[in-house]
Amino acid sequence: MKRILIADDASFMRQMIRDIIEPEGYEVVGEAADGVDVIEQFLELRPDLVMMDIVMPKRSGIDAVKAIKVEDPGATVVMCSALGQEMLVMEAIEAGAKDFIVKPFKPDAVLTTLGKVLEKEI
Repeated sequence: MKRILIADDASFMRQMIRDIIEPEGYEVVGEAADGVDVIEQFLELRPDLVMMDIVMPKRSGIDAVKAIKVEDPGATVVMCSALGQEMLVMEAIEAGAKDFIVKPFKPDAVLTTLGKVLEKEI
């Protein structure tokens, strides 16, 4: 079972992701509401994948990706972005994110992206 850490400053967004992925056999091992918390939880939990919002308080998702990649260059991070954040998405990919999902989430798109990204690890 793949272990996933969800980071988004909106609790309803974290719950929405949880509702999409848990029935498919993914285990949500942690939730973070800001960029500092997600880095701390990543180091403690060492999940298989981090799903992270780009725009978060304290540290942006982009800063958090950079910090996580310094600690674990093999970390798998998928960014969550709103429509119109293409420049930020490109910056996140350059910082080390593997892929991205656009809000509002479409369950099929979320699951397809997770499957694609996690299969690459094997």
